[in-house]
Amino acid sequence: MKQFALIGAGRIGKVHAIAINSVANARIKSVCDVHEPSATALAAQYGADVASIDSVFSDAGIDAVLIASATDTHTPLLKRCAEAGKPVFCEKPLDLNLATAREAAQAIDQSGIVCGMGFNRRFDPQFSRLQQRVANGDIGNLETLIITSRDPAPPPIDYINVSGGLFRDMMIHDFDIARWVLDEPIHSLYATGSCLVDEAIGSAGDIDTASVTLRTASGKIVVITNSRRAVYGYDQRIEAFGSQGMLQAMNNSETNLVFSSGAGVVSEPPLHFFLERYADAYRIELEDFINALQNGSKPLADHNDGVASLQLAEAANASLQSGAAVDVENF
Repeated sequence: MKQFALIGAGRIGKVHAIAINSVANARIKSVCDVHEPSATALAAQYGADVASIDSVFSDAGIDAVLIASATDTHTPLLKRCAEAGKPVFCEKPLDLNLATAREAAQAIDQSGIVCGMGFNRRFDPQFSRLQQRVANGDIGNLETLIITSRDPAPPPIDYINVSGGLFRDMMIHDFDIARWVLDEPIHSLYATGSCLVDEAIGSAGDIDTASVTLRTASGKIVVITNSRRAVYGYDQRIEAFGSQGMLQAMNNSETNLVFSSGAGVVSEPPLHFFLERYADAYRIELEDFINALQNGSKPLADHNDGVASLQLAEAANASLQSGAAVDVENF
C-alpha cells in the first residue's frame, strides 16, 4: 500500500484524490493546502490527516507526494521532494519559466527519485491505442498529425491571469502528445493566435484561439488547433496520417447511441469537460506511477517530458510575438 501526501485540495486536487482512492494499493495519508478549510474537508472525505508542508517531507510514513497545487509552487515543491528523497507525481506544467523548470528537472535527476508528470492524455485509452498503432507501423510512415483541443467555454479571468497563457496552460498537453506520437525531435515551430472568444482574455494579454505548426527534421508535420470555446462540448481529437493509411481518435460521448429518422441522423454530443473525458486517464496515470515506484521503471511521462513540452510552449510564444517560424533548439 502506497501512502500519498496530496498537496493541493482545489479542483484538480479533488480529481487526483478520486484517482488515488480508486487504486487498490494506494491511499491518501495526508492532505496539505494553504486554504485550511479545503484541506480539512478533503482529508475528512478520505480518512486522511491535515498536514503542513514541512511535516509532509519529514514523515517517513509518506511513500510519495502528489503535487496538485498552484503552478508557481511546483518547482519549489519538486526540489524539496528531491532533497527529501520523496518520489513525486506533479501536475502540468512543470513551471511557467523554462529555466526554472530545467533547474528542478536537474535536481530530480541528481536525486534519482521517481517523478511522474500529469500529462493525462497519454493515458487515455483511445489516444494510447493510436500511439501504439502508429509505433507498430500500422499506417506505414507517419507523415502528418492533426491534434484538435477545444474547451466548452473559457475559464474565469482570475484563472487566465495566473495560467501562464494558452500555450503553457492548454496547448502544453497537445505539445506532449505530438512529441509522444512523433517519437522524434521537433525542429521548427510556427504559431499564430487571436482573441475571438472573450475580450477579457485579450485584455489580460492572452489569446483564446491558436494554431501551431510543428516540423521535424525528417519533414513530418503536426498541426495543433486550440480554442477556449466549443458550444457542442469538449472537443478532443487526433488524426494520424501515414503512407499506408490513417488513424483517428474521436470524441467520447456518454453512450454510442445514434438516432436515425426521416429528419436526419443525430448522435450524442461529446462529454462536457476534462473531468468526464479523462476520468479513466487520471486513474491509469496513477497506476503507471505506482508501477514505476514498485518496479524501479520510468513513468510513461516524467519531468523531462515536462521540460520538453514547456520548451515548445516558450517557442510558440516567441513565434506568436515575432510572426515568424522559430528553431525549437534555441529555447
